[in-house]
Amino acid sequence: MAKPAKVQFVCQNCGAVAPRWAGKCVACGEWNTLMEEADVAAAPGSGLARTSKGRTVELQTLTKGSERIVRLPTGMAELDRVTGGGIVPGSALLIGGEPGIGKSTLLLQLAAAFASAGRRTIYFSGEEAAEQVRLRAARLGLSAAPLALASETNLANILATMGEGKRPDLVVVDSVQTLWADALDAAPGTVSQVRAATQSLVRFAKAHGTALVLVGHVTKDGQIAGPKLIEHMVDTVLYFEGDRGHAFRILRAAKNRFGATDEIGVFEMVAEGLREVANPSELFLGDRLASTPGSAVFAGMEGTRPILVEIQALVVPSGLGTPRRAVVGWDANRLSMLLAVIDARCGVSFGQHDVYLNVAGGLKIVEPAADLAAAAALLSSISNVALPADRVYFGEISLSGAVRPAGHALARLKEARKLGFAQAFLPAAGDLDAGGLKLELSRLAHVKGLAEALAL
Repeated sequence: MAKPAKVQFVCQNCGAVAPRWAGKCVACGEWNTLMEEADVAAAPGSGLARTSKGRTVELQTLTKGSERIVRLPTGMAELDRVTGGGIVPGSALLIGGEPGIGKSTLLLQLAAAFASAGRRTIYFSGEEAAEQVRLRAARLGLSAAPLALASETNLANILATMGEGKRPDLVVVDSVQTLWADALDAAPGTVSQVRAATQSLVRFAKAHGTALVLVGHVTKDGQIAGPKLIEHMVDTVLYFEGDRGHAFRILRAAKNRFGATDEIGVFEMVAEGLREVANPSELFLGDRLASTPGSAVFAGMEGTRPILVEIQALVVPSGLGTPRRAVVGWDANRLSMLLAVIDARCGVSFGQHDVYLNVAGGLKIVEPAADLAAAAALLSSISNVALPADRVYFGEISLSGAVRPAGHALARLKEARKLGFAQAFLPAAGDLDAGGLKLELSRLAHVKGLAEALAL
């Protein structure tokens, strides 16, 4: 008679195991995340069972020659940029994003491009019926692509289908939270089911050289649902970001074993699906009103790509005891620090004013070099004087008021010159050979120099 499985409670946020239920997880502090799951014994031969006997593996050296990795082009230049030049055979990618942001549309376009190039591609949909996927394909004009489609959530059936016939070049699973394994007595989406499904699919991809793309749900905080263990098991983690009020979408790499982790790809949502945006700077600056006070153009970097974006500031007298500070697309703590620096080093006080700061277009900026552009917008708004339309700003401001150098200065200036800007405010420190750019450079060593240049 088989021994009954031991019952345990697993946190769906961090994966911690508790012997009994509790309202709060002692490991991560989250409430109502413990769910009952059966502790199923490991199968013999898996390496986890107590009776499993290992075998001696061949040890290799670092000097042994290895074959060059041949990437598979996706047919989408923006996606190739984010992945580092294409998808590596045998790699596993995890893509997350808010519901309705366009994950399924992007992956359907990717799968159709692979299939149209003569590569065997399988698309498993766990959330939609096959007819729903066909309707989306018809709307996107992809019905003629020789794509293999199935609506399935059983892990065993998916693995059997992948192993039958010719080896698939690409497998898309939408989404991993809908899969379930027969051997586990747990609901789909729980930590045990998601871990088992991810391990099995990644093991198949590594063994057969199949590129695997998994879709992951996200929490209200914007993180991929489930413990971080899932992100550690895959090779690449991509986040699909965007605002429902804007047409553009940003694909950002949070982890990439085969490329840079700070690259982004920009897409625009149109009626025919997702369209690539080759020049994001023109998109973010397209509706700019340069004659309005409080508008400054920041020359930023996203990975190796320079992007020019408008930073808008509105400073108005406050009728509240504690003035408001509202930020969209930037760090609120960074704004508070910047206001304190301007007050202490330039003598311009915002203590009796409400301050609103916005990054136009819905782009989220985390680069410290945006300090100088934000300071210029704030000083322009409080003085009610519009900045010249042909200026760009970049540089990090320290607590002492010093303007610290920013990386990739030449690439930022080249992008600004290409879009017709004539003057740039940048840090005084750092060597820069920009003689052939025909761009007027104003080097600033202190934020007070910015206030003096704006005649404040």
